Amino acid sequence: MSSSIVLAILATSFATYLSRFLGVVSAEKIKETSKWFRWFNCLAYSTLAALIARSIIFPAGVLSESDYLIRFMVIILSISIFYITKRNLVYPTVFSAIILALLNNYF
Repeated sequence: MSSSIVLAILATSFATYLSRFLGVVSAEKIKETSKWFRWFNCLAYSTLAALIARSIIFPAGVLSESDYLIRFMVIILSISIFYITKRNLVYPTVFSAIILALLNNYF
């Protein structure tokens, strides 16, 4: 392996595990009902929503070969499955991949 790849893996691993370690150390002092905690929670969800929207509107790779209509149909079906299964994230995640594959193959 190239030394730059190993260095990149070590640097990203260090950054990941350092933030997790600091989270574990400071978790006892954080109240889940505090304004700071709620702000960081909203920030995390908004970042995730932006990344998902970006991958749907401006897809890269194989996803860019699917039509916009198919992608939006998968989103609507996944959101429906999410609410039907009482906000369970596993089912819409699995079914979205299956639905996308089926719709891409047949339409």
